[in-house]
Amino acid sequence: MAMGKAFTGKVVALAGRLPQIWADPATTDAHRKSLLRCLVDKVVLDRTPESALVRIVWRGGAVTELDVKMRVTAITKLARGAEMRVRLLELAKTGMPDDEIARLLTTEGHRAANCADKVLPVTVQRIRLAEGIKAPPSCRRWNHDPGYLSTTALAAKLGIPVNWLYVQIREKRLLINPQPTGAYLFPDTSVVLDGVQNLRNHVIGELDLRICQPDNGGYQHG
Repeated sequence: MAMGKAFTGKVVALAGRLPQIWADPATTDAHRKSLLRCLVDKVVLDRTPESALVRIVWRGGAVTELDVKMRVTAITKLARGAEMRVRLLELAKTGMPDDEIARLLTTEGHRAANCADKVLPVTVQRIRLAEGIKAPPSCRRWNHDPGYLSTTALAAKLGIPVNWLYVQIREKRLLINPQPTGAYLFPDTSVVLDGVQNLRNHVIGELDLRICQPDNGGYQHG
C-alpha cells in the first residue's frame, strides 16, 4: 500500500490514539503494516541458535530491544543443554518424579528445546526413558522429618503460589540448601513461616534458612 505525505501526517496526528486504532476490528492487516512503516525506521535482527536479539529503531531515534527465545530442534543445540542433561539424569537416578525434576531444572535456569521459559515434564520423561531409567512408583513421595515442610506443602500452608517460592530461591532472596535429592525442606516453625510471609509482603528483602534447624527459624535480613 502506497503511503503519501497526507497519510503519514494523519498517523502522526493520531499518535495518541494508535493503541485504539491498532485494536479496532475495522483496522485491516494492510493498515497495520502501513502504520508500522510510518513508525519504524528499521529493524535489526541478531540471531543465535536459541534466541534472537531484535533491535527496533523508531522514527525519532528511540530504540527498543527484545530478547526473543527461539525453539530449537534438540537440547544439544541449547547453550546449557549438555549441563541440563547431566543434571536431569542425576536427579532421575534418585527416583525424583519427572514433574519435580522439570520444576527444579526450571528454577536453575534451564529450558526445554521447544519451550522458551521452562523445562517440560515430557522432556524429562523422554531423556530418562532413553537412558533406561524407570519412573518411581506413582505413590512414592519424599519421606522427611514431620517437622519440615516441602516446597509444595509450605506454599499450601501459607496460601502462596509454589512458583513464587522457586523464583525467590533462584533469585537468591530465599537462601536455602537443597537436599541430596534436589528438593527443599523448610522447618515448620512460626519463625520460618512468618519470615517467608514477610518476604512475600516485602517487609524484608532476604531470608536466610541455610543453617536452619527444626527448632530454629534461621536469620532474616532486611
